[in-house]
Amino acid sequence: MANEAYLKLVRAGGVRCENRLHFLALCSQIIRRILVDHARNRGYAKRGGGAVQISLDEGAVAAGTRKVDALALDGALISLSEFDPRKGRVVELRYFGGLSVAETAEVLGISPETAKRDWKMAKAWLFGELTGKKTALARNEPHK
Repeated sequence: MANEAYLKLVRAGGVRCENRLHFLALCSQIIRRILVDHARNRGYAKRGGGAVQISLDEGAVAAGTRKVDALALDGALISLSEFDPRKGRVVELRYFGGLSVAETAEVLGISPETAKRDWKMAKAWLFGELTGKKTALARNEPHK
């Protein structure tokens, strides 16, 4: 997947990365698109049979690692981003890009504490969306 992400960046041409974190932020978007495109190209959008499975962070599911459909995660992340773009971006950077809390905060121009809080809220919200088990934290839409 890293090779495919690199090739997409190279093929994009005029993309200039200001620094390492900017490069990683771009990669996080590309990796998300690769996973979703792969799932769509396989034709698994219907009935979930054989869908591309990716695991959510163990902290998000509270009881071990569970698998979620890449398309379902993308749909939930789109919904999250519609009413709280920053939390959606935090998930993209942390989950797909593998950035730390400090790196995510730096990319977004927020404090590490805010990034950590956004990450916690977004994971809880996504967990509720993907499992149908809304926690007290996830019942309310995240605030900007």
